[in-house]
Amino acid sequence: MNKARHPKASPHPGARLGLVSIFGSTFFELVGYFMLLPLLLLKLKGADVSTFVAGLFAATGWLGVFLMTPFASAITQKLGRRPTLWLAAALPVGAAVGFALTDDLRVWFVLKLLSGMASGLRWVLAEAIIAEFSPPGQRGRYVGIFETLVGCTFVIGPATLVWIGADNPHALWAVMAFFVIGLCWSALIPPLPPARDAHTARVGVHGVWHALLAHPIIMLAGFVGGFFESGITSILPLYGLALGLSAATAALLVSASGLGSALTMLPAGMLADRFIDPSRGRRTLMVGFAALTLIATAVIPWVAHLPWLAWPIVFLWGGAGGSLYTLAMIDIGSREQGITLVNSTAVLVLTYTGGGMAASAASGALIQWSPTLGFPALLMTVASIGLVALVKTRHARQI
Repeated sequence: MNKARHPKASPHPGARLGLVSIFGSTFFELVGYFMLLPLLLLKLKGADVSTFVAGLFAATGWLGVFLMTPFASAITQKLGRRPTLWLAAALPVGAAVGFALTDDLRVWFVLKLLSGMASGLRWVLAEAIIAEFSPPGQRGRYVGIFETLVGCTFVIGPATLVWIGADNPHALWAVMAFFVIGLCWSALIPPLPPARDAHTARVGVHGVWHALLAHPIIMLAGFVGGFFESGITSILPLYGLALGLSAATAALLVSASGLGSALTMLPAGMLADRFIDPSRGRRTLMVGFAALTLIATAVIPWVAHLPWLAWPIVFLWGGAGGSLYTLAMIDIGSREQGITLVNSTAVLVLTYTGGGMAASAASGALIQWSPTLGFPALLMTVASIGLVALVKTRHARQI
């Protein structure tokens, strides 16, 4: 391995300002979003809304992401990349105002759906633009920084809410302030050059399906990444309780997984930039991280007797899962541009969230039924499928 040799390329005009504005606007918007969700859930519980309804309310945000993601390329093709980012920043501001003006639960569900759709639109378009407009030879670095920044908002948002106080009547105003700052940062996005394939690329469901067929192995890597980073993390408190840990200690397992993601994604991206053959280097790193998920999972049977092993295991799950997603984003960003890249990013987001939902749904039942056998068997199966697929195709550049 050596410093990668990249062909000379001129950066896009205004690329630096565009990257800074997207980084800043995304950061403030997501901090507000991850403050808003627990705040609203606490308000619902305070109003004696059932846990079932509160859970449906939380899931409505993910439903919005799923509904919007397949059509992100069509909206971008119609409006252009810059106005679409403005739309994604304006919708949360309107939703937050709506939450402040009414207590009608039906309206709250609609507003939560709109918030999720805005998040899905920004998620897809911001990652695609960052991958396309990163300086030559530094795509891994910039994508890694962005993924780390997004991961930090998962911690900063709830921590800010705790600092302000969920019972503070001004908490919702603080959320609005973050959303407004994000909107103002979005206004700084400079005019972006029209996508070369703006009038020729497939969009909507047809475009998403085409992208999936074009890169099935990369999308599988995204699924495995979502399974181990997002999905497993969401049920770690249940796993900790099954191991006999206290409620507080079990909840801290989530922090260990998040720490693994935050500390691993940027180094993985920077390392991907340094290979002489970047494409093969990315595939090699993906194989390594997929193997890491399998190795960490293989240790689970001993956790029942040595509970301290849970901490390094979940750290490795978070780091390997997040790095698989980061490398997959770098990979498609190195080969595609414009609306086609938005399509592929949309599929990657869908597979990642699909992996997260699959892990949450299946693992909860298996932890209750068989935490020492059924749960690790599921994880080893997913890790093995991902590893075998990546090993078999590690020399193929186009899948």
